[in-house]
Amino acid sequence: MKHYQRMLKKLIGFQLHQLCVYGQYLNLDTDHNGMLSKAELSRYGTGTLTSAFIERVFQECLTYDKEMDYKTYLDFVLAMENRREPQALQYFFRLLDIEQKNYLSVFDLNYFFRAIQQQMKAHDLIQCGQGDTVVSILIDLNGFWTYENREVLVADNNDECEV
Repeated sequence: MKHYQRMLKKLIGFQLHQLCVYGQYLNLDTDHNGMLSKAELSRYGTGTLTSAFIERVFQECLTYDKEMDYKTYLDFVLAMENRREPQALQYFFRLLDIEQKNYLSVFDLNYFFRAIQQQMKAHDLIQCGQGDTVVSILIDLNGFWTYENREVLVADNNDECEV
C-alpha cells in the first residue's frame, strides 16, 4: 500500500509541476497570443537572463514567426531546471556553441561574457552575497578551480571529519 501512496504522491507532484510550468507560460504571455516573444521570455525566472542568451535560444530553438510555442518553452524550462543533467548540458552547449564547431571558442565565451559584463554593476556584485566568489572566479585560476570543484572538496572534508 505504501508503494502506491508514494507513486501517487509522485504523480500528483509531477502534475502540479506541470500546472505550475503552464501557469508560468501563461503569465509570461502578456499579449495572450499563445506564444512567447523574446521580450516575454526575457521575464522568465528572475528576469536576469541576458539578451545574448535569449537571442541564441530563438536562433537555435524551433519558433513560429519568431515566437516560442509551449513545447519549445517546456524544453527550455526542463533544461533550465535540470542544468546538471547531460541532456540539459547538451541543450545549453548547442546554444553556447555559436560557431557550431563542437567546442566553445574564445569568440563564444566572449560573446556571453560581454552580455553579463554589460548587465553587472558594482551594486549587483555587492548585493548578491556571492561577490567574493564571482571575483575569485574571474581573477584567480585557483579561485575558479575551487569553485568548480566545491562539491568534491566538501565531500572530502566530510570524509576527513568522520575518520
